[in-house]
Amino acid sequence: MFESSLEFLRCVNCSSKLELTTFKQSKEIIEGILECKKCHKQFPIIEKIPILWDDFSIYLSSRKKLGGKLYQLIENQNLKKFCKSSISKAHKSNDDRTALEERWSRIYQNSKSSKFYSEIKKNIGLLKKSKLALEYGCSIGLLTSFLAESHDMVFGIDRSFSALRIAKKSYKDNLEYVAADFLSPVFGKSKFDLVLALNVLELVEPAKFLNHVSKQITCGHFIISDPYDFDRGTNSVKNPLDEKTLRTNLEKLGFKITSKTKTPSYIPWILKLNPRATLNYKVDLIYAEK
Repeated sequence: MFESSLEFLRCVNCSSKLELTTFKQSKEIIEGILECKKCHKQFPIIEKIPILWDDFSIYLSSRKKLGGKLYQLIENQNLKKFCKSSISKAHKSNDDRTALEERWSRIYQNSKSSKFYSEIKKNIGLLKKSKLALEYGCSIGLLTSFLAESHDMVFGIDRSFSALRIAKKSYKDNLEYVAADFLSPVFGKSKFDLVLALNVLELVEPAKFLNHVSKQITCGHFIISDPYDFDRGTNSVKNPLDEKTLRTNLEKLGFKITSKTKTPSYIPWILKLNPRATLNYKVDLIYAEK
């Protein structure tokens, strides 16, 4: 994490400013604690990644194996104690997402050459330079890193620490990654010129997410895509949107959909699951602006 990023980050519990305690630093803060002096919440910085979860023990409840790995990675004793305490408070759960998130990180690495990413990059390249950009569901940072080549300051947000660790290997001093829930007020009242959200509507209640993003854009662009694959068993969202209702909801929030993307699209997105299997999606893409 860059110390300069502190200007944008807020407590996800009460939206107050955060104070930084640094334990290990080089070009970036490698280990540290972000603390809210108002509500006394603490958020760890591990392997350069700030984890802004309302309760770190809850984050680890569904990632027990990750908790053990993080404890081994940490060098500072104070941060080790914080991590150990959070692990001890974590609820018992049969749903450990660690292996799943690591697997999908590898899948995205193996699928870098998908034409879907080329199509998105081509269209993003036509946009004017923005001062502040954000990608939701950035994963290993394929497009977040691309955004940082032509925009002043770029943030990527994802729930997977495993994916963000890979993303952090691509160093750019105007690029920051945060582990957090999509609907939490990570950036307080900050306004973005460009928000990117590719294929994430299965991970968060769509209507709530659109409303959340709308509040972050006063004058700017919103690029969103999805294959509308909402069947996730017990983890399925309650109120999915289709290609028509997604566009209707965006317009109700004050977005104008570009003429090029008023009609639903079917862009190939091929994911290499392993040497013998691929997942073939046809993705709908929307460019909207206020």
